[in-house]
Amino acid sequence: MEAIKILEKPTAITWDYDEDADVLYLSIGEPRPAVGVDIGEGVVLRFDEARKEVVGLTLLGLRARLLKGLAGAR
Repeated sequence: MEAIKILEKPTAITWDYDEDADVLYLSIGEPRPAVGVDIGEGVVLRFDEARKEVVGLTLLGLRARLLKGLAGAR
């Protein structure tokens, strides 16, 4: 099995939040085309198949997650 690159000290983590959809997009470096792989619980891993590396994550329902976490912390 080929090795998959996850993080090799990226120059930056960029992000974008879509408030209407309640989705947070995290990219390792600048956003680029990738295949989305649903890894469960509202997390989608973005993977560059050609380079065999993870290029980002998409978190669905971020607001709901934060509210649930804050409510549980009380």
